[in-house]
Amino acid sequence: MAIALSDAGYDVYAVGRSQAALKELQAERPGIVPIAVDVTDREALESVLADLTIDVLINNAGIMPPLGNFADMKIADIDTTLEVNLSAAILLTRLVVPQMRERQSGHILFTGSVAGHAAFSNIAVYSATKAAISGFAGALRADLSQYGIRVTEIVAGRVETQLYKDILGVEARTAMYASKVVQPDDVARMVVGVLALPAWADVTRFDIMPTWPTSPSGTK
Repeated sequence: MAIALSDAGYDVYAVGRSQAALKELQAERPGIVPIAVDVTDREALESVLADLTIDVLINNAGIMPPLGNFADMKIADIDTTLEVNLSAAILLTRLVVPQMRERQSGHILFTGSVAGHAAFSNIAVYSATKAAISGFAGALRADLSQYGIRVTEIVAGRVETQLYKDILGVEARTAMYASKVVQPDDVARMVVGVLALPAWADVTRFDIMPTWPTSPSGTK
């Protein structure tokens, strides 16, 4: 999304924890401004945003905790998932919306998930965070629409990202993506298109899924 928005003419501030990934991104698109910060670090976020004017905010940071029955889930994993997937997005939005309201314009997007709208086993807390994001996005739109601020929820199905990199082995991830699934570039193109709509048109939610259905194992 950062690359697509940069190519579309936006001045992009790319926030992430990985210095290496940010350097790689900047090397590919020198116009992108990398900001190395953990979104759960409230003081750091406040400091970063103090001098920035934000017209578009994309809350995309997220993690998938280890898969398994909720009864066996570690409390620390519950806390981290809630903090990264939900609390950080709400905080970052709160830091940005006052300036948008003052200007009477802006667009806020959230990367949600089909898991927030349907029940799946072994991802109870992840699903809870994405359902909460959906509810927050809808209520936020109701709060901010009178100021000309648009809100969009991205409801993604299976997208080939690094979400499972730390919790599934190579073989399992290969099986998961065995059928052609949605690519990050596909989502990015949708985001650019949504942002390009006139100010009076708000795509409140878009769902993007693989064309060919897959089973949990990745087979057709």
